[in-house]
Amino acid sequence: MSVKMSVLRLLSLVFITATTTTTTTEEKTEDTDERKQCKYDISKFKRGDLLEVPRTLFTHFGIYLGKNRVAHLIPDILPAMTSDSNAIAKMVTDLRLVIGVIAKVASVRVDTVEDFAYGAEILVNHMDEVCSRSPFHGDEVGRRAEKLLGSVTYSLLWYNCEHYVMYCRYGTVISFQTYQFCKTVRKIFCSKTASMLTMLLGVFILVYLDAVSLLMLLAIFVVSFTIWMAS
Repeated sequence: MSVKMSVLRLLSLVFITATTTTTTTEEKTEDTDERKQCKYDISKFKRGDLLEVPRTLFTHFGIYLGKNRVAHLIPDILPAMTSDSNAIAKMVTDLRLVIGVIAKVASVRVDTVEDFAYGAEILVNHMDEVCSRSPFHGDEVGRRAEKLLGSVTYSLLWYNCEHYVMYCRYGTVISFQTYQFCKTVRKIFCSKTASMLTMLLGVFILVYLDAVSLLMLLAIFVVSFTIWMAS
């Protein structure tokens, strides 16, 4: 617990320092709110629609609740730093999001379509073409989304915004982009090339440190062999 608090304090200092350089950007963002509001035609959205937008390195997902409201799970460091509801309610910037991912601090919150989209183009119900399950009725999707509002423990791999919307709309907790990410990582680290490099690097380090022994060579062989068999 103390380690987590120390990490949060450190991240808070980073956030506060960086915030001084992003104030101007946020002010510019507020000045363009009216223009962004013209960008999205919310009349085409129905309660229970699954919305997705590109955000940082991944795609961000949300559930449309109606009346220009979107429920979405989003990492955000600010609730761990302050209880100021007005500050927390403001649009989550990329800085708040990235630090929230690192600190594993997130919440399921309701924002306007403009704040949710963060200026990006919105895709509607694209997952209907990917998921093998049929979506629930719109009201049921909205009810599920609203029921889960509040703070959550975030996990990039095991519980992110896609897991949340997939449960709400289809009744299954899965993330296709996480699957693709893990598949790519597996190709990189669980390959024959990685196995050979691991063995060569291990032997080089032992020779450099003058720590060659039968036990250490056996350990390197076991690790390299395991990677080889997993490739």
